[in-house]
Amino acid sequence: MAQYKYKATTGEGKRISGTMNVADETDLQQRLHEQDAFLISAKEVNNNKASRQLKAKVLGDFSRQLSTLVGAGVTLVRALNIISTGEAVKPREKAIYDDILKQLRQGISLSDAMEAQNGAFPSLMIYMYRSAESSGNLDKVTMQMAEHYEKSHKLESKISSSMTYPKILGVMIVAVVLIITKFVLPQFGELFNQMETMPMSTRILMGFSDLIQNYWFWLLLGVILLIVGLRLLLLNRSVRIFWDKIKIKVPLFGKLNKTICTSRFARTLSSLYAAGIPIVSCLQIARKTIGNEFIDDQFDQVIPFVRAGNNLSDGLDLIDGFVRKLTDSIRVGEETGSLDDMLQSTADSLEYDADIAISKLVSYVEPLMLIIMGVVVAFVLVSVFSALYGSYGSIAGM
Repeated sequence: MAQYKYKATTGEGKRISGTMNVADETDLQQRLHEQDAFLISAKEVNNNKASRQLKAKVLGDFSRQLSTLVGAGVTLVRALNIISTGEAVKPREKAIYDDILKQLRQGISLSDAMEAQNGAFPSLMIYMYRSAESSGNLDKVTMQMAEHYEKSHKLESKISSSMTYPKILGVMIVAVVLIITKFVLPQFGELFNQMETMPMSTRILMGFSDLIQNYWFWLLLGVILLIVGLRLLLLNRSVRIFWDKIKIKVPLFGKLNKTICTSRFARTLSSLYAAGIPIVSCLQIARKTIGNEFIDDQFDQVIPFVRAGNNLSDGLDLIDGFVRKLTDSIRVGEETGSLDDMLQSTADSLEYDADIAISKLVSYVEPLMLIIMGVVVAFVLVSVFSALYGSYGSIAGM
């Protein structure tokens, strides 16, 4: 589908203009003719600007509302009109829905209209909707997509909320260190400077305090530049692949990342395969939902392997980054002829495993952060009081 900007005239001689997503200029002429209009001029619009993908919660809400309305016998155009005018719909979402609605009124299919939104809707959703339009079960597929994205949102929310407390502890550690070095230690500076010798820990602490006092601007600038530099570095695909490889290899965190990535892939593959989409196309779409470029990159070898007629389980065995349960379950499904059911149960099982893994991770991180905070505070107290004890000893010996 391409977008054309056109000028046309109606049968009454009135000039009209606008944009329309069509296959080519001939298709544009045909569609205008159906509207009793005649094409004057047309120009293809090259819109390469990518749109940020809608959040999983928004996609889930959109699919659920559409399923409910279409299942109740509401026409697609009216359903989109109801969804776009909802009170909770944000301006950007409304603009996307309104554009889809406009294209539906022009006779364009829902999946093509969604695809024309430059990335606002994921490929999985577009393919599933297109499959539903062909089979005539849009209400069922949209409900399936609603459940899919609601589960994705639940998993993302679980990860985000589980890291809230460790983040708060991390901020507290930094705040405690800054308060002590910026405001507390300078009060002892004059006393410590009169001492002939200080313990090593006290010298380190006072040196860090002087660094904060005199060079805080350069330290802050250095941190900002470091963050920006890392972000720019991650724009390089080779660096991202290397970083994503580390994320699934590191102890504790690596196991969690493997489980989450495998869960995402299994859920997407299950949905696509159940919709009757060919397995190679399923793999091409599902690889983009994993969220790890190291694993994604390995599909360049897996897809030709499966296309050549080899088993899916053997192909996925070649991937470094998936938990073993996935390939074992798929192999059983291939042997018993129930691959779709096995994919569904495996996806459910892996989502449960991911939930348990997140809970375990939090149980490790929280005490670790508390230990770090305790060590920092203890180091400061020992450094200060050991120096004070030494100064009192010197005074008593005079």
